[in-house]
Parts: sequence; structure tokens; C-alpha cells
Amino acid sequence: PQGGCDCAGLVDPAAIDMGALRAAALANTPPHIIECAEAEANSDQSACHLPPKVRYAAVGQKGATLWMTGCSGAGKTTIATALEDRLVKHYGKHVYRLDGDNLRTGLNRDLTFSEADRAESVRRTGEIATLFADAGVITLVGLISPYRSDRDAVRRRHEDQGIPFYEIF
Repeated sequence: PQGGCDCAGLVDPAAIDMGALRAAALANTPPHIIECAEAEANSDQSACHLPPKVRYAAVGQKGATLWMTGCSGAGKTTIATALEDRLVKHYGKHVYRLDGDNLRTGLNRDLTFSEADRAESVRRTGEIATLFADAGVITLVGLISPYRSDRDAVRRRHEDQGIPFYEIF
């Protein structure tokens, strides 16, 4: 045994289909896990959060997501960066930009460019964008996101929360 460890029976990590494993885990996750006493079982978490109208009045803006998709090198990041600069500096808006570059070095660093991993990247980014926009932040997303079904799932997530979602190609 190498290093005093009997390695028989271990699985080669390269043989694991992480996309299938992730899909199965997500399919078995309850959609509404409530962790506050004010919410009832199988309800949404609105009882646990500041009401959107109160939040938006306090921060002086309503959040939204502008999802920019397109091929590599199409200018998504360039446009989002210029828009962020203008909205923050000239209009005093609370804006945050999410793109492949700043996500790949942190949250999505475990993902490759396989179809399953691209889908997971879009799902994770969509969840972050939903949370930011719900908090009243204008969220600019620049992501290749090649599959319509993945973008549509993000759009539905926003619609379910009553958050504006704009897709730009």
C-alpha cells in the first residue's frame, strides 16, 4: 500500500460524470428550505426578508438583471464595464458586474467548458444575479451561456421572484 493506505476500491476521479452527479443532487433538493420561524412549511421565504417595496424605497432603486450573451470576444465584458461605469459614476446607481472572468477565479473555478459545466456556470451565475437584483442591485451579467434552455431557466427564476430580467445578445 502506498503511504500506508490501501487504495483498492477507490474510484478514478476522471471517471466520475460530475454533470450527472450534480443534476441528480439538484433534482433531490427540496425547492424551499425554510430556516426562519415566521415562514410556514412549503412556502416561500418572503416572511423572512425585508419586503421588496421597503428595500427598494430605502436604497432608492429597484434591482434588475441585464444578461448579456454572445460568442467569446463579442464585447459583453467591454459593454458591461462601460455601462457599469456610467450608471455608477454619472447616475449614482448601485450596480455590480458578473462575468466569466471574475466568476472563473472563484465561484466557478471547479468548472470546465463541458456542456454540463457550462449549464452549472449559468445556474450559479443566475442564482447570484437573482439575489443581487432582489437586493436592489442592477446586475450586469456577461456570460457566453450558449444554451437557450439554461438562460430560460434563469429567466424563470427571476420571473418567479418578480425581478426584471433582460436578455441581450
